[in-house]
Formats: sequence, structure tokens, C-alpha cells
Amino acid sequence: MAPALRDEIARRYGTPAIVIDLDRVARNIARLQAACDAAGVANRPHIKTHKSPVLARMQIEAGARGVTCQKLGEAEVMARAGIDDILVSYNLIGSHAVGRLGHLLRESPARITVAADNPVTVAGLAEAAAAGGRRLDVVVECDTGRKRAGVETPGEAVALARDIAARPGLAFAGLLLYPPAGGVAAAQAFLDAAQAGLAAHGLQARIVSTGGTPNLPEIGQVRGTTEHRAGTVIFNDRMMMAAGVAALEECALAVLTRVVSRAGEARGILDAGSKTLTSDTGGGLDGFGLLPDHPGARIAGFAEEHGFLDLAACADRPPVGTLVEVVPNHVCVVVNMVDAFVAVRDGAVVGTIPIEARGLIT
Repeated sequence: MAPALRDEIARRYGTPAIVIDLDRVARNIARLQAACDAAGVANRPHIKTHKSPVLARMQIEAGARGVTCQKLGEAEVMARAGIDDILVSYNLIGSHAVGRLGHLLRESPARITVAADNPVTVAGLAEAAAAGGRRLDVVVECDTGRKRAGVETPGEAVALARDIAARPGLAFAGLLLYPPAGGVAAAQAFLDAAQAGLAAHGLQARIVSTGGTPNLPEIGQVRGTTEHRAGTVIFNDRMMMAAGVAALEECALAVLTRVVSRAGEARGILDAGSKTLTSDTGGGLDGFGLLPDHPGARIAGFAEEHGFLDLAACADRPPVGTLVEVVPNHVCVVVNMVDAFVAVRDGAVVGTIPIEARGLIT
């Protein structure tokens, strides 16, 4: 951003500030929608990245079918904002979650779909459906190589689908996949075997949902996919640049921070520490953010309110008071640290956008 814009943001909102460029946001939204359209799959963007109904509505207006939420609190915020098609891609377990889900089903007209990878979750979902007084669609989460959550074999997927279909108030809706990048063949083999097993029991996966911004080049390559969930692409970050799916000019969020100390010749301190940029290494990236205007500068470490600048390899060492932009390693966790974005468009500040689902981790 231009120096005058940095100065205005710092004067009006202070630093550190989380700044989004709405022109880049709009281009990123359009890029994802175009990729899904070209692949013939629905776009169901993941709002865990931006946590904002304002941005979710931008995605839906551009053509998204609905949204994906990671946690129930996010789904509650989206439903209150009038988003009417919501997938919660996470195991909801325990009386607290079950009670809230039942309340959401009872009070919101939104179409709600949830994921499960075990019978304990399924049993609770049946209780929520009964409390909500309406049918609840459930997709089976499948592990196709990421080794996070999900059943590990097609046979387990079929067994859980049968469990879902047999419970009053639940409907088996399909399969949820998140293949690792380059994992199309393994995901296809899993899906084909699961589909055959489902058919043998009179079941059909109406939804086959794949996910991930790193998988953008592979959207639709798993035959039978009906939708794709991508979150980070709306902003992008240093991890997506390293993965080769985003360029610097496609990064729509930056942390505007100020150099507040230069106590040593080759070091400095930013007023953005671990409470802003977080300590996420982004899977092994060097340092904790990229300073595009100061090549060679590294954010080498943190205290809570201090970012430790290593300037040994930086030819243009910023003096005290300098405003600098940082592209975070992992944008999703940075967003969850603050209450609002500072939004700019056409090189001018347009105001702030609340991050309404910020901090909702249950």
C-alpha cells in the first residue's frame, strides 16, 4: 500500500492493524468461483479464514452454494446473518455441542449439514436432530492420506453411513474428503470403493466434498466430486505462496506494524508480536512473516507484543517509526486474534469490517 495510506491507517486505527484490500479479495473470490465453475463442482468456501458474514455474503453473491464452518460457533454466526446453507466439517461431541446444535436446528431455517467420523458423534447428532425437530443431514469424513480426522477405510465409511441412515432424524448425505496435495489417485481409489460399498446397501453419496486451497490445481480431478471447500484463498498468505498456489499480488491481507526500537545495528522491534502474528511457522517457513518492502529482513522471534527483527541481511534497514507491511505465515490464525479488519478499496480506507466469529472455537 502507498505510504500515505499506511499513514492514514496508523493515524485512524493505530498499529498493529489487520488490513484487507477489498479489490484483491474480490479477485480472489472470483478466482475460486471460476475454478469451481470450470471443474463443474459447487463452491462451498470455508469461512474459518475470514470469520465474517460480510465476506461470506460476497462469496455467495459471486456464486458460492453455501459456506463451510469448522466450529459450531461459526455456524451460529453465519445462520444469524442469514446464510442459509451451512456445512460444519467437524465432529460435534458432548452435551454442550449437542444442545447448541439442537437449538440451531430449531431456531434457524438454514439448511445445516454436519460431519462425523465415529459412532459417538453420530449418536449425539441424533439427539440434536430430535431436539431440533427436523432432519439433519450428515456426511462421513474420510481420511485419504492427511492423517488428521476421518475414517481410514472405505469399509468404515460404509458402516458409518449405514449407522447414520438407520437413526431416526438423521439422513446420510455423502462423503467429506480433504486429500493432501498430489493425493488424487489415493482419494479416487477410496471414493470408488466407498461408493461401491454404499450402493450395495442401497445408499448414495449425494455430496462428495473435497477441500483445501493447496488443492486448487486439482479441483474436480477426483471423479464424482460435487463441491469444494477452500478457505485461505480469499486472502492467501505466505504458506500459499510457498505451496505455489498464490503470488504476492494475490495476498489480500497484511499486518501493518511499526518499528518501535532499533537498539542494535542489525536488529529491531515491531509492535506486532505473538498476540498479532502468532507463532505459526507455516510448516517450516523461515521466520514469522514476509516483509515485501524490506528484502532480507526476518521476523526471527516473538514476545507477546514484540516482533524481533533480524536485519543482518537487509540492505534497507527501516529506522524507528517506520510503518511496514507483513504478509503472515498463516492468515487464518492471525484473523482470529483481532476484532475487525481495516478495509481498503481503490487505495483508500473504506472503514472496518467486524470479525463476528472471531474467538468462537467451540
